[in-house]
Amino acid sequence: MADRKPIESWLTDMDGVLIHEGTPIPGADAFIKRLRDSGKPFLVLTNNSIYTARDLHARLNRMGLDVPVENIWTSALATAKFVEAQNPGGTAYVIGEAGLTTALHDAGYILTDHEPDFVILGETRTYSFEAMTKAVRLINGGARFICTNPDETGPSAEGPLPATGSVAALITKATGKDPYFVGKPNPLMMRTGLNTIGAHSESSAMIGDRMDTDVLAGLEAGMETFLVLTGLTGKADIDRYPFRPTHVADSIADLVDLI
Repeated sequence: MADRKPIESWLTDMDGVLIHEGTPIPGADAFIKRLRDSGKPFLVLTNNSIYTARDLHARLNRMGLDVPVENIWTSALATAKFVEAQNPGGTAYVIGEAGLTTALHDAGYILTDHEPDFVILGETRTYSFEAMTKAVRLINGGARFICTNPDETGPSAEGPLPATGSVAALITKATGKDPYFVGKPNPLMMRTGLNTIGAHSESSAMIGDRMDTDVLAGLEAGMETFLVLTGLTGKADIDRYPFRPTHVADSIADLVDLI
């Protein structure tokens, strides 16, 4: 990695890096402030497609993290960007929340259950059997299957919840059709995010708390990678993977002086 260019732009995961169960991780506020003061391009990323960037801006602001709307990049925004490029002005049957439906509307998509071009599955806390049945029938009828992210479980105060990847597996089992996953670890999410802020992978870094999504996506997008140990991946877990992060840090607080 000695030949890498200096880091001119930063991408960072949100949950497990900046916040944990609705509470800022120590050092997160200083990191965001240093980024904003530096003027360097940056994005806060999340695979969660439930919330709009405006929603997340407000939620983070209440925690003392001042992240502008334009510096938030979700799997819903990446999915909308992807289908807009693949099939401009298309139609979709959507299972998801406002974060996804708003992004698709803004991309010029029509949401319908009548012969849609795509079935798009995102995160929601109210997956219904009726909606999943309709998705199966539409996919069997020729609609292409897109999923915002492959996460099989999501966090809650009561413990893990079934997430998008688990529901996608159910639909795949019923249709025999695998979805195209847009979110991490697909490097597409990173590349579309970098394009949004006018950044380049060879001078960018990705910070995350998961080897299997954040580090892998950053690696495959050609970025320098930082694993922080405040989330799902512990130091003892790193050797389980056939790839490694460029750097390992205890927390985001250790990276403030790198900006």
